[in-house]
Amino acid sequence: MDTAVAQLQLDRDRPGRSSTAEWVADILRDRIADGLFTPGQRLSEEAIGAALDVSRNTLREAFRLLGHERLLEHRLNRGVFVRVLSAEDVADLYRVRRVIEGAAVRRGAGAPREAFAAMREAVAAASRAAEEGRWQDVGTANIRFHQALAALNGSPRLDETMRHLLAELRLVFHVMDNPRAFHEPFVARNRELADLMEAGRAAQAERALESYLDDAEELLIRAYTPRP
Repeated sequence: MDTAVAQLQLDRDRPGRSSTAEWVADILRDRIADGLFTPGQRLSEEAIGAALDVSRNTLREAFRLLGHERLLEHRLNRGVFVRVLSAEDVADLYRVRRVIEGAAVRRGAGAPREAFAAMREAVAAASRAAEEGRWQDVGTANIRFHQALAALNGSPRLDETMRHLLAELRLVFHVMDNPRAFHEPFVARNRELADLMEAGRAAQAERALESYLDDAEELLIRAYTPRP
């Protein structure tokens, strides 16, 4: 928890939204998406409140908001914990991803080159992290890639939905025993998907995305399967 709290202290000057509780929830959600907090981890009200310089009531409201997003759970007389997802959660996350990202591929393929800048940046970040063996950072870059892909829908509401969904997905990544084996192949597949979309090859891009999501879902659900 010390590393996580130290990181949160860097967020004190981050621009906020309309309420302090929403500002805190945004920070915690992003840090979950970055892999800073892990499934089953208990969150200390005292440490996080002090790191962000917010009251206990504000922090509890932020926890409540993230509970509605299925990122945190309150356990009676024990505190607030990062949620542990199930194989059923994984399957449902991928159902939603197919809808949002599939629409983004159809809408965004062939868009002007600048529309793909964030996707390209995420691919480059993943490649650098992979070369240095920073597999958690590869996972973070992968999430940024798919956020940028979903943004091609041009919908702030879908952007918000995708942020929540990808934060949940990051909790699923922690189930993988070998992060390199899971993340490394998708670096090249992200690049391939961006190439197809930028070239305006919508049908091929859609097939590539479908195969991509099928393979990722299968790997994750297999990791939940009890070993003999």
